[in-house]
This record gives sequence, structure tokens and C-alpha cells, in this order.
Amino acid sequence: MFDHCLYFNTMALSRQLERVWTEAFKPVDLTPAQAFTLRAALNKPGMLQSELADTLQIARATATRAIDGLEKRGFLTRRTTKRDKRECEIHPTAEAVALHASLDAASAAVTKRLRTELGDGSFYQFVDQAKSINRQIS
Repeated sequence: MFDHCLYFNTMALSRQLERVWTEAFKPVDLTPAQAFTLRAALNKPGMLQSELADTLQIARATATRAIDGLEKRGFLTRRTTKRDKRECEIHPTAEAVALHASLDAASAAVTKRLRTELGDGSFYQFVDQAKSINRQIS
């Protein structure tokens, strides 16, 4: 019935990937959304909240909620900035820095597993196509 439905098939895949990534980040007690938010902040300390939203391709309000949650857990701090007084810079705490290698290792393990299961060619081709489709319908 839904064999050629982009929405249905991408959502089904999304649910499967959500389970895989949830399991991967379980040892550090973070959801995939929290882990990717934290990884982005760790990779570019001092980014503005709007930059984080753009990096993660999420709404600014969603980014704000993600930052709020990670701030409450002691992983991120906000600092006012001279470059844009309307926004704050996002900085990882020492606790976040201590998790950086574990987060990257968990992500690398999932990526390696999926590349093995799908084959490198299919894996990279799918990722490239997904990014292309995302740009085209944005």
C-alpha cells in the first residue's frame, strides 16, 4: 500500500534508526537528540544557539529546549556574547568534555555497523541522496 510513499518509508527507517542510536547512547544516559546536540557543541564551543539549530537542522525553539535540558544536567552553559546580544554562546562543561570520546566512539560504532550491513557504497549513496532530497524540498 505504501511501497512508493516517501513519508511512510522514511519514517519507518527513522524509527529503526532511533532504536539503534538510542541503544548506542544508553551507556552515557543520553537520548540521540541530546547526544547529537552535545556533539555539535563539543565540536564548536561557543556557537550561537541559532548556529546550533542550523547545524542540527532543527527549529530554534527545539534547539533552545535541547540546550535547556543539557544545561540542567550540567553539560552545557550559556554565555552572553558581544557579537550578537540577542543570543548566547553555547559552551560545553568539563563534564561534557569528559564524555566527548565516548559519544564519538558510540557514533563511530553505529556508523561502522551500518556500513558493514549495507555496504560502503549503499551507505554513502543513501546518505548523499538523503541530504540531496532534504535540500531540494527545503
